[in-house]
Amino acid sequence: MNKKQKNLLLRIVAAAVFFVPLYLISEGIVSVSLPKWALLILFLIPYLLVGHDILKKAFQGIKNGKVFDENFLMTVATVGAIVLGEYGEGVAVMLLYQVGELFQSCAVDKSRRSISELMDIRPDYANIEQDGALVRVDPDEVEVGSVIVVQPGEKIPLDGVVTEGVSSLNTAALTGESLPRQVGPDSPVLSGTVNMTGLLKIRTTAEFDESTASKILDLVENAASRKSKSENFISKFARYYTPIVCYAALALAVLPPLLCMITGLGMENYASVGALWGDWVLRACTFLVISCPCAVVISIPLSFFAGLGGASNQGILIKGSNYLETLSQVKVVAFDKTGTITKGNFAVETVHKSPFPPEKLLEYAAHAECHSGHPIAKSIRDAYGKPVDMERVTELEEISGHGITARVDGTPVAVGNDRLMERLGIRHEECFHAGTVLHVAVDGRYGGHIVIADQLKETSARAMEELRRAGVEKTVMLTGDTETVAKQVAADVGLTDYRAGLLPADKVACVEELLRECAGRRKLAFVGDGINDAPVLSRADIGIAMGALGSDAAIEAADVVLMDDDPLKISKAIKISRKCLRIVKENIVFALGVKLLCLLLAALGQANMWIAIAADVGVMILAVLNAIRCLFVRRL
Repeated sequence: MNKKQKNLLLRIVAAAVFFVPLYLISEGIVSVSLPKWALLILFLIPYLLVGHDILKKAFQGIKNGKVFDENFLMTVATVGAIVLGEYGEGVAVMLLYQVGELFQSCAVDKSRRSISELMDIRPDYANIEQDGALVRVDPDEVEVGSVIVVQPGEKIPLDGVVTEGVSSLNTAALTGESLPRQVGPDSPVLSGTVNMTGLLKIRTTAEFDESTASKILDLVENAASRKSKSENFISKFARYYTPIVCYAALALAVLPPLLCMITGLGMENYASVGALWGDWVLRACTFLVISCPCAVVISIPLSFFAGLGGASNQGILIKGSNYLETLSQVKVVAFDKTGTITKGNFAVETVHKSPFPPEKLLEYAAHAECHSGHPIAKSIRDAYGKPVDMERVTELEEISGHGITARVDGTPVAVGNDRLMERLGIRHEECFHAGTVLHVAVDGRYGGHIVIADQLKETSARAMEELRRAGVEKTVMLTGDTETVAKQVAADVGLTDYRAGLLPADKVACVEELLRECAGRRKLAFVGDGINDAPVLSRADIGIAMGALGSDAAIEAADVVLMDDDPLKISKAIKISRKCLRIVKENIVFALGVKLLCLLLAALGQANMWIAIAADVGVMILAVLNAIRCLFVRRL
């Protein structure tokens, strides 16, 4: 509890200690004789002790022209009850209303803490090595390309690449996953993760404001400002509902007794005119207490706030409750391929049609590609698995758009595509395997071809299955890769459709076509990670970006960011949104249903202040408890 909540709790306890014996006396349960004026003064002590802030807010609202709110309703209802001599009920209403306020405040705090835990990822300092000693500096002062030192137990302050050291990183604050990640030289690392075991030296690749931790905090801090349709509806509802019930209560207090006095109907039920007016004014006060819209107005934003917090704890950053609401309606999901369904790192899959042993062909190709920085060349060198001796390579020539020719140990070697083989006049075998094909010629003769493929993410196939279980009707892959590769990937992971050979503009056109197919409340989500995906992410109903390896442009354009690049998190995000929306609807139906029933009972004189308290505070507490369920999403 914070200081304000503790203060309110002390006031509630003190007021309850005063109130209980006074109530027992006023009801004759304890036989102590007190004059009415003394009883009134004594009851005012717990009333003002627990409710002075509500009275103050009500008068400030009247002064500022914002009359109709819950503070005004509670003030009029409780003051009216006390004026009519119902001291115990008037104080009890204020006391239990404040219990509900305390409960609501604690619930909001719990939701806020689930999000504010992310604030712990903000590093306080960075270590720079100067004259053989470590000096702590502000992360804002560290320039891109600087080498920082991160000791075991410290947060990594800036995004970068490990230059020296081996360690395990705790990435839970970013990804929601507790499994440590192993890093070593050349491993990319993100700010906000915690170095657990070894000392690391890291060359920074981004300034502090552009690092992952800062971006995440910015996303989270701005999320609450983007309201959903449900929240906007509730705000409008409360704006019109509160004055309507105030005028209805006034009419209930004035019109029936006037009608009785004019017509004489029902006057026989009252001992006097004062009793007549007292009965209907008390009904109006009860009506006001019941009508207080706290349960709906509080629980709906709290449900969305808790949903955003629960999602962020799972490494899913949703940029606003409006996007959380839209996610619940997603029926079609379109994917980019590289970095989304696949890992985005190429690897040699197989060697075909070679008279040499595969290891020998890879040796020739790796040496020919020794100076190339292309990912495909790197994948060949990785597959070779031994150090490349550049002194064995001479007469190396790169032919743009074709490949490379060189001499390895004096033997002519050519590595490239079909066009290179045709240019050299070497007959080659056509390959029908999915992937990038590199033909290799040795000493003027065809030596076979190497198939290089982008590896599928381990969870991609399961992710498609989970999306189907979550009610997604169509999964489509939009890729610039070849038809053969796209068809193979779509079959391997279980996509319902794919489009191949697309440029960025073609992807936008495909998304436009898919959006036309999504009639009514069916929404389209697009998942991507590259800078070329930014236009499509913006155009889709919901853009989902891979946050760990995704480009800045993609993360900026997206509405949802997956911090560990796991496509399984897409179905989890949809399930979280649907749980949240289901709870919102439950609270609206439950709160309004109970209130309408009790309002009717109050108007007919069948509900007293105690029923009013149950209808207001009880419903609010139950609605808030239900809203807190949005935080618990780990097992969805």
